[in-house]
Amino acid sequence: VAGPLGSTLSTRFGARPVAMAGGFLSGLGLLLGAFATRMTHLYLSVGVLAGLGWALVFTPSLGTVGRYFPARRALATGLAVSGASVSGLALGPLVPLLLDTYGWRGALLLLAAISFNLVAAGALLRPLPVPNKSPGPPPDRPGLIRLLRHGPFLRYALAFVLVDAGYYVPFVHGAARAHEVGCDEHRAGLVMAAMAAMDGGGRVAAGWLAARPAVPLLRHLFAWAALTGLTALLLPLGTSFGGLLALALAYGFCAGALVPLQFAGVAEVVGAGRLVHAIGLMQMFESFGSLLGAPFAGWLRDVTGTYTISFLAAGAFLLAGSLLILTLPGFFHPSR
Repeated sequence: VAGPLGSTLSTRFGARPVAMAGGFLSGLGLLLGAFATRMTHLYLSVGVLAGLGWALVFTPSLGTVGRYFPARRALATGLAVSGASVSGLALGPLVPLLLDTYGWRGALLLLAAISFNLVAAGALLRPLPVPNKSPGPPPDRPGLIRLLRHGPFLRYALAFVLVDAGYYVPFVHGAARAHEVGCDEHRAGLVMAAMAAMDGGGRVAAGWLAARPAVPLLRHLFAWAALTGLTALLLPLGTSFGGLLALALAYGFCAGALVPLQFAGVAEVVGAGRLVHAIGLMQMFESFGSLLGAPFAGWLRDVTGTYTISFLAAGAFLLAGSLLILTLPGFFHPSR
């Protein structure tokens, strides 16, 4: 929800100081969480403070990458966001080890130390001049208001509200689905690790493919969104470890391919001049779909007794979002 705040501050003060401040807040939130004595303390520290810090890091960083590389925006974005998959693979086995060795307070202290490194990472965002900047309104607070009246941008944002409502369901409920079909803890973990690994590979591969000028970026985006929805619909067919693993690999790759194209596609819709503001608003809108999708899938599991309907609903959300991409200007008749 703090995405627009990150974009506004980075426009006013630059990406470097805002990202550094966000890194400090994220580490501070985890650090304070280690001393919590009530759940309220964790809501305020790990939830609000660290969450605010991550928003102040993510929006300026991704917007800066998109403006540094206008000709290869999708590839640059794919390489940047692949870091999330690498860290996810590393922290998957690391966090349980930290919990067993140091307890939850010690684990939060060590995660805070990791997060404080975002300050150094933010310092690497050099304030270079932006080449080939598209003409547009001044990057100020009214720029956010103009985007809220920008029909194509609102349709694009709605598309990814729907996409995110289904996107996270296999990542959140995949392990439980593996247990449901008879996998033990080790095999369930292997399914999730394989999906995360393919997610990282899909991010880089989609960015590289989108850098080829033969097909407009929005068409790449539609294709990957539709494929992600179709693979989600097929996940209930994985009734054994081998079948579920194969489908999880396919879903992870397609889902990963969506991420860099989603943010690179923002520039296609609103222009590079409003990219940072648009990414901030996208984050805010998407958070609603992200927050609703996984609990809704869990509720469907409680009602039906199986995850079949949950994954079918996730696939339906993804396909609905992909269809909205077809309505964007420039999809059928791309302009230079």
